[in-house]
Amino acid sequence: MNSPTTCPENYTARVLTIAGSDSGGGAGIQADLKTFFAHRCYGASVITAITAQNTLGVQGVHPIPPAFVRSQLDSVLSDIGFDAAKTGMLFSAEIISEVAGAVRDHGVERLVVDPVMVSKSGHRLLAPQAVAAMRDVLIPLAMIVTPNIEEAGDLLGARPASIDEMIAAAKALHALGPRAVLIKGGHLGPTTAHSNDVLFDGHNSHILEGPRLDAKHTHGTGCTLSAAIAARLALGQEIVAATHDAKAWLTHAMLEARPLGGGIGPVNHGWDFSST
Repeated sequence: MNSPTTCPENYTARVLTIAGSDSGGGAGIQADLKTFFAHRCYGASVITAITAQNTLGVQGVHPIPPAFVRSQLDSVLSDIGFDAAKTGMLFSAEIISEVAGAVRDHGVERLVVDPVMVSKSGHRLLAPQAVAAMRDVLIPLAMIVTPNIEEAGDLLGARPASIDEMIAAAKALHALGPRAVLIKGGHLGPTTAHSNDVLFDGHNSHILEGPRLDAKHTHGTGCTLSAAIAARLALGQEIVAATHDAKAWLTHAMLEARPLGGGIGPVNHGWDFSST
């Protein structure tokens, strides 16, 4: 991992998020930085797009020019260095190409790719023509890729509809080149009592069990989970432990969420130190 300088005092690891800005603060760059801080990591950001967004939905998206995305990447990676990085909303094939180039050039090894495609309110966040670039250019560089069921379906051409199909999809995505694949099962169906995820670590399949919560405040859960995985990888955990512990942390953050806004509110990113 590229590391020109040491980690700042009072932080134990450095994590970089490469994603879009959520003006409502519940997802994207803002959620990632809050998650890094909750894990006592130093966080920095490369912004790929600006959104007009709140708990009710996404009202607009303004992408950053691809060349300036690369300038941000070169700036932070050449100076601060990072122990792990994650991607979120990348918007276009051109931005994906710039991110992939920087990942290769700067030797980013612990890379979490969250292939964000559609917001929880249904707004498209990845251009349809960019799906192939996500699949063929960026995912092969990942330590772990974290699609939900819908995103796995877009990447593979068929939506998994059961745990067995999620396992098969994880193995198919692993064949593209990442070291591990986590397919999130929250969209599997509201009739199931559990929200189980499937992790394929390159050798074995793991079922990460969790309760299906009756929670309204779920905005940014995908961003938050991938950020928590990145933070834990930066702190030295292996993939299976990092993914398991990140899911447990997110479950608590959802349980401790408080009402905010008139729509789908965010999780409580500060749940573990909110009482101090």
